[in-house]
Amino acid sequence: MDDSASIRQVVSIALKGAGYDVVDASDGKDALTKLTGEKFNLIISDVNMPNMDGITFLKEVKKHPRYKFTPVIMLTTEAGQAKMAEGKAAGAKAWVVKPFQPAQMLDAVAKLCSP
Repeated sequence: MDDSASIRQVVSIALKGAGYDVVDASDGKDALTKLTGEKFNLIISDVNMPNMDGITFLKEVKKHPRYKFTPVIMLTTEAGQAKMAEGKAAGAKAWVVKPFQPAQMLDAVAKLCSP
């Protein structure tokens, strides 16, 4: 999920092209409404979003028994060590910094799940 429609589109096209099914959301609150018990193999989230930022979203996801162990990749402009440490402490499994190459993101995704 990302508040930028263009970033969501790039990520969606890359993932679908690699054989993954995709559900997208515009921010953390929107994403939480889509976590209805359906199995997700991976979540990709931005950090800086309106309504609910990615770190808060990640903490909320980890409270749900169904999604507690779902890996989360943070795809963000945030490259600072403190923010990365905060994300890792909240449960992020990978951190991909924008701008990114789709192949770079797909590498991170492939390490955490398969299509």
